Amino acid sequence: MSSYQKELEKYRDIDEDEILRTLSPEELEQLDGELQEMDPENMLLPAGLRQRDQTKKSPTGPLDRDALLQYLEQQALEVKERDDLVPFTGEKKGKPYIQPKREIPAEEQITLEPELEEALAHATDAEMCDIAAILGMYTLMSNKQYYDALCSGEICNTEGISSVVQPDKYKPVPDEPPNPTNIEEILKRVRSNDKELEEVNLNNIQDIPIAVLTELCEALKTNTNVRNFSLVATRSGDPIANAVADMLRENHSLQSLNIESNFISSTGLMAVLKAVRENSTLTELRVDNQRHWPGDAVEMEMATVLEQCPSIVRFGYHFTQQGPRARAAQAMTRNNELRRQQKKS
Repeated sequence: MSSYQKELEKYRDIDEDEILRTLSPEELEQLDGELQEMDPENMLLPAGLRQRDQTKKSPTGPLDRDALLQYLEQQALEVKERDDLVPFTGEKKGKPYIQPKREIPAEEQITLEPELEEALAHATDAEMCDIAAILGMYTLMSNKQYYDALCSGEICNTEGISSVVQPDKYKPVPDEPPNPTNIEEILKRVRSNDKELEEVNLNNIQDIPIAVLTELCEALKTNTNVRNFSLVATRSGDPIANAVADMLRENHSLQSLNIESNFISSTGLMAVLKAVRENSTLTELRVDNQRHWPGDAVEMEMATVLEQCPSIVRFGYHFTQQGPRARAAQAMTRNNELRRQQKKS
């Protein structure tokens, strides 16, 4: 047994309770303070637990943030500013730097023809900027000045080389005119199977009632003349997607369907894709840019539909997964090749 262990053996049978009973209240208070002492250098502990509370003053009331900020500002204003060791007088010392003139050696001097010397002497800043761009001195000007000078056959720069780069002027783009389609008239023509009506375009009409769109899909079930049906940016949701799916199961004349930029979820897209399998005339389907990403299962279903439906030769969707994207690309290549062979034969 080592000497250290022998030293500890004499404390084995000490009765701690008996020692605590013999301590005075002052000694107990001091012991309590020692037990509360924490490690002040332990950064893992909160600041309030690194050392014991030594405040003897009772709380004066709840925290008043505005009063505290006012007190701190008043204290800061009352503190006297420290005087500068060397007061500032504004006196300038020393001489300003003057760049010495460099004499060009005779072997570096360039002699031009009198006509060129005269042309350069009377050239404007814009003409000098174009000449510098033609000579390839792109570091002397902005990219816009450089490419404008190269792409134009005339003097297009109106500012010199040392001018500040100005932003391009904003060219306002007029908004697209509203869709002039009369929904009630279109619904009547679809129901009457109008031979002249081959396209139903309801793009960007965002106040169409769900009941009207449902009636339109119901009327398209028996229509044999409409070839293109577009519902882009109409705020359509799953109820409209289910109506479109029911229409695709019974319609055998529609060739193009576009339902991009809507609020259709993965459930609605899955219903449309399952209905496409039962349709043999649809050649174009666009379902991209929905409000939410449909998910991996829907993308896999899209690839499966393209593989099982050789009639679809154009499909609008941006795949996020590599597997469905590769399968869809291979299926589209095969479908277009089959269509080419059919036209050839």
